[in-house]
Amino acid sequence: MELVAELELELGHPCQANAYLTPPGSQGFAVHSDSHDVFVFQTAGSKQWEVHGAEGVDDVLLEPGLSMYLPTGTPHAARAQDSVSLHVTLGINQLTWRGLVERAVAPALATVSDAHLPAGYLDDPAQLVGGLADRLDALAREVRRLDAGAAAEQEVRRFLTSRPSRLPGGLHDVLAARDLADDTPVRRRPGHPCVLLDRPAADQVEVLLGDRSLTVPAWIRPALEEVRARPSFTPGDLAAHLDPQSRLVLCRRLLREGLLEAVPASA
Repeated sequence: MELVAELELELGHPCQANAYLTPPGSQGFAVHSDSHDVFVFQTAGSKQWEVHGAEGVDDVLLEPGLSMYLPTGTPHAARAQDSVSLHVTLGINQLTWRGLVERAVAPALATVSDAHLPAGYLDDPAQLVGGLADRLDALAREVRRLDAGAAAEQEVRRFLTSRPSRLPGGLHDVLAARDLADDTPVRRRPGHPCVLLDRPAADQVEVLLGDRSLTVPAWIRPALEEVRARPSFTPGDLAAHLDPQSRLVLCRRLLREGLLEAVPASA
């Protein structure tokens, strides 16, 4: 889970992992292609891959420790050899400029009337010309009024509040929050972002945590910047920004929200 989460934050694209255990001499799927990029990692046994490219078919033998990259749409099939075979794939579900533009212009499209087309236009397409031209002109005006900066921020917010929840040991952290003291060590949970978006109109900061967001007063921002910069710390390390009670309240909240995790005594 940590690998997928870290990869998503590094690339900015949704990722997934799958494991394929295949009996000796068996083939899992016929030749097929995937709608996303795939990285293949052979972990046990071996597999013979049939990979279709622009210049023909390549036969590739993957053994433990070897890997292969299959771009989106590459036809392929794999067959285990003389022993049980296990390989893991990492899939990259790419976000595209077209998708971003579609999401950005959606509010403008919503202003277009959803009234029905006039009867008889199939025999006389000219009936559509004037109305379509007017609507396209109006849509163009709405698109020109769009704020690209706001749309870009919304895209970041959409991604960093919709990741799958990954909180192993979360119950332990919730319980640990009760006994948190100024010298209790805590650390950032791997694969969890801490992106800060200012909301000046409300004098607040929104904290994007991956699967949710948290809104806090703007004066807490320097302390959150400190949290972002440190892989591990104690509440007392925030003394330059918050009083003792406030920093304990903040760290307890971040433990409950999953951004932080308690450091085991043996760590």
